[in-house]
Amino acid sequence: MSETRKLVDALTGDLARWLPEQRWFAGKDRPVTGVRPLGVTELVEGDPQLLHVVVEVTQDDRREPYQLLVGRRTHPPEIASGSWIIAGGDLNAYEASADADLTGVLLDLMASEGRVGALGFGHEPGVELDTGLRARPISSEQSNTSLVYGGQYILKLFRKLTPGQNKDLVLHRALQEVGSKHIAQPLGSITGDLDGEPTTVGMLQQFIPDAVDGWAMATTSVRDLMAGPERHAEEVGGDFAGEAERLGRAVAEVHADLAEALGTEGVDADELDRTMKAMIARLDTVAGRVPELAEHAPALRASFETLRALPADSVSMQPIHGDLHLGQVLRTVTGWLLIDFEGEPAAPVEERHALRSPLRDVAGMLRSFDYAAQQMLVGQPDDPELVERAQEWSDRNRTAFCEGYAAVAADPRDQRELLRAFELDKAIYEVSYEHANRPDWLGVPLASIARIMRGDG
Repeated sequence: MSETRKLVDALTGDLARWLPEQRWFAGKDRPVTGVRPLGVTELVEGDPQLLHVVVEVTQDDRREPYQLLVGRRTHPPEIASGSWIIAGGDLNAYEASADADLTGVLLDLMASEGRVGALGFGHEPGVELDTGLRARPISSEQSNTSLVYGGQYILKLFRKLTPGQNKDLVLHRALQEVGSKHIAQPLGSITGDLDGEPTTVGMLQQFIPDAVDGWAMATTSVRDLMAGPERHAEEVGGDFAGEAERLGRAVAEVHADLAEALGTEGVDADELDRTMKAMIARLDTVAGRVPELAEHAPALRASFETLRALPADSVSMQPIHGDLHLGQVLRTVTGWLLIDFEGEPAAPVEERHALRSPLRDVAGMLRSFDYAAQQMLVGQPDDPELVERAQEWSDRNRTAFCEGYAAVAADPRDQRELLRAFELDKAIYEVSYEHANRPDWLGVPLASIARIMRGDG
């Protein structure tokens, strides 16, 4: 048996323990019951060695593929203890995304449009890539792993794989084709094979070193307001409303660019009925697990049922971001950029690729303003004055965002019932997430649901 094969066989036993400890692993809700290799590609031979490994992870009746970069050295680099998969002995192995001496090969292969085993590497038409750059991983990501090369490029490695082209790459290419001003330029990609279908495993983009994410900017503004609660939001030096208005314009322009690039479709009464039933099904599932939501369930169900009365010709569908919030936007010196067009990571791939109403993205951003406003109140004693200031900040920035959007496209507030339903549906998803992962935060979406149901804001 080859050394590589022995290593991969040994890995499968240790991965069942190691995978649930990784931030990007999506299956933390249940134990790993099995791991088996689906494909192994040797990218760097010898000592050190770099392997690209695709494994299928079994969790009872669920089977999902993940990709790994596995390194092996006689003299391993200094890496975080959590990166070790097998430590000690001849079969030492570690997750190699932080090994700058090895990961440079990924960029070099994209520059030369190389192929290694089942993996194909390429750059976008007309793009020339610099080579020989060292990479550093970004530590803040949740569901994927990104490597920054020399402050010029950023390579996103999609950890949980789905057959076919990744939506993030598809929409970035479409937006680039129509000259969208609000994305980082796509530069290259890595393609593998899954279930006999070419599958995106990585996407390279322009890196914007001076960018600040929207969540950091918004929460800084909230902290400024809380530090001087006697002042109104517009009087605080960190007032965010101007940025919220510009962000609304940027989101509307991206929606218009996506519609130009990929088209739109109308909906019929059956589609509205399916949307309503999906919202009610989510409500029933989450209310069955979270008693605090159950008291709102009858009113929420009645709110969703109002969608039956909407005229179908008032709603259109198109490709959208699908998981839009303040952490998915970057402020640069030239304006706002939208990132991570994969859609909601927990949603089925068919749902992420489906055409949806742009109001879903608007609702996601409105929910994010509520989160930014209330995050400083989590775990703190009740203070009515601070609660009022937080709501003031949220209302001001939600309004500014909608006004910015309305300056470019139809005012989302003109479809109040549909926007309200989408925001409530998103808040119910948040209740489910917080109940399972951050119980201290459960009050944030619950308070928003109560506010929306009262008609406040």
